[in-house]
Amino acid sequence: MTATAFAQTPDSKPPVKKIEVTGSAEMEITPDVITLNITLREYMKNKSSKVAITTLEKQLQDAVEKAGIPKENFTIANVFGYNYDQWWRKKKNDVDFMARKQYSLKLNRLDKINGILSAVDDEGIESVNIASYTHSKMDEYRKQVKMNALKAAKAKAEYLLGAIDEKIAGVLEVQEFNTDQYSDVRPEMANRVMYKAAAADAMGGAPDSNIDFKTIKVRAEVRAVFGIK
Repeated sequence: MTATAFAQTPDSKPPVKKIEVTGSAEMEITPDVITLNITLREYMKNKSSKVAITTLEKQLQDAVEKAGIPKENFTIANVFGYNYDQWWRKKKNDVDFMARKQYSLKLNRLDKINGILSAVDDEGIESVNIASYTHSKMDEYRKQVKMNALKAAKAKAEYLLGAIDEKIAGVLEVQEFNTDQYSDVRPEMANRVMYKAAAADAMGGAPDSNIDFKTIKVRAEVRAVFGIK
């Protein structure tokens, strides 16, 4: 009689010694691409004559050109219109129709916006707001911050292992977290600038502003797993 026995051989592979850490980095940069929305509207002057949108547009266009801003950075974003006449009236006068135009103005700084807005009839400015802002080299800054975050993770792993006389043996895994939420549009800033410009215009002109725009904070965070020698 022959008996055969089968035994399962346990895995003799030693466990991988590893350390898991996170690293983060951030950078503050000043935007150099700022887009403003400027809305002009026709209005009745002295309740008798209408100030046309063409007049207001010419004032704004001349001010933009005088500020040295490239022509391609000043465009029409939208056109609106409204009529004060009642809907049941059959006869409507052209004077009742009030046109509005929204313009997009791209700047690299806000230092000249006071002078631009003060050159336009303040009653013809309906609203001004910051539509967006960014930096022309934003992709490069994002890459740099991500690399700095990974370097920070490696440095953390090294000094933690150094406390127990161990060393890292290369990276096993890297995971990136989406923490880049730098967009923080604040239209009230542009509105404050507009009010300052209007007030200065009443006093004989608005000087250029020397106040810098708020900085953009670009942040990156990674999770990294390193082997231990």
